[in-house]
Amino acid sequence: MKRFLMLAVLLLPAMVSAQPADLDALLRDIQQVRSNEQAAMRERESRFIAERDQQQRRLREAEAALAEVQAESDRLEAEFGLHEKALKEGEAELAQRSGNLGELFGVVRQAAGDTRSQWQDSLLNMQFPDRIAMLDQLAESRRIPTVETLEAFWFMLQQDMTASSKVSRFVAPVVGEDGQQRELPVVRVGPFTALQGKDYLLYQPDAERLLVAGRQPEGRSPVNDFIEPREGLADLRVDPTRGNVLQQLQQTPSLGERVHQGGVVGYVILALGVLGLLLALWRLAWLQRTSLRVDRQVKDLDNLKRDNPLGRVLGVIGSRPRLEQLDTLELKLDEAILKETPSLERWQGLIKLLAAVAPLLGLLGTVTGMIATFQAITLFGTGDPKLMAGGISQALVTTVLGLVVAIPLLFMHGLVAARSKALIQLLEQQSAGLIALHLGGEEKENA
Repeated sequence: MKRFLMLAVLLLPAMVSAQPADLDALLRDIQQVRSNEQAAMRERESRFIAERDQQQRRLREAEAALAEVQAESDRLEAEFGLHEKALKEGEAELAQRSGNLGELFGVVRQAAGDTRSQWQDSLLNMQFPDRIAMLDQLAESRRIPTVETLEAFWFMLQQDMTASSKVSRFVAPVVGEDGQQRELPVVRVGPFTALQGKDYLLYQPDAERLLVAGRQPEGRSPVNDFIEPREGLADLRVDPTRGNVLQQLQQTPSLGERVHQGGVVGYVILALGVLGLLLALWRLAWLQRTSLRVDRQVKDLDNLKRDNPLGRVLGVIGSRPRLEQLDTLELKLDEAILKETPSLERWQGLIKLLAAVAPLLGLLGTVTGMIATFQAITLFGTGDPKLMAGGISQALVTTVLGLVVAIPLLFMHGLVAARSKALIQLLEQQSAGLIALHLGGEEKENA
């Protein structure tokens, strides 16, 4: 009723403005509006009822589905309980049956792992390539080993001990110095050394192959006797560290590589050393030849020759000088000896200079090497010592080269100087003796 009155109040202005003809028309309009409103209300009520029925149907379907899921959950929970009970019974039965086998299983796994770490770099893997895989399988197994597995493990251990005491010949992949891999016959000396022909081999476990060592040990003559057919025993150099010494030999630089580490300064020092050595040897040879000629001249003073310093010096005064010339003979001989001295002492100053310059150049190389080392430290820090090795090598090698060149040159200079000084003293002695001889002869004639 309230709703009807409100609608009448709202429509009253419109009806007033429309100025209906009479009250009957107004009543009809009101009835028409009321009937329309009732129809709309009935329609809304029917729609609400339909929606309520639909929601109730969906609710029943959801409750049915929930019941099914709950039933399945109860069934799975019951099945899980049965499985869990069966698992516990199985574990109990397994523990009862295994007994001490569990402890044995742990010991076998640990022994297999330790053996694997010891054999991974063994040379015997080339002859028995499948044993590492078997050890890995045994060490990573989760099951108790069978009797057959334990017997196979025992056999591998016995096989390793037997092979370690034998010298065997077999065919294996070998990488030669040309980088090509070939199947070649190999001689294995226990787990220590492998030979291919006259070359020692390096074992590469990652690639499972042998590599000809780029730098072979010195004195390989026993290898020739060892690989040749024979009846008795033969000597052979064996690496007891199973290849570690041979590996270190590959990293040890040779004499040429050491010299190359000295850089330009090192080559300059060597060039000066060779020059000084050749010059000293040439001077020694020349002085030796001159000394032989002087010795021959001493034995034949009556026949003076110009091919030696003594002959040239004594030729200044002649074999029989006059008495009035005796007071000037000493001056003439001194002048002749002074003329011969430069030729006898030639190049000695240069040899001495080279002996003095070599250590200075070595010090220069040391300074430049340390500068390079500090530059590497500035750029890369001290984390990697290999980055500083070049500068340190240059610093040390140049110092060594300077001393190696200077010490022999000093001895050579001393030897050359001594030989030349001996010749000069011989010239002075012979000259003084000749003057005394002529002077004594003249005094006897005057008497």
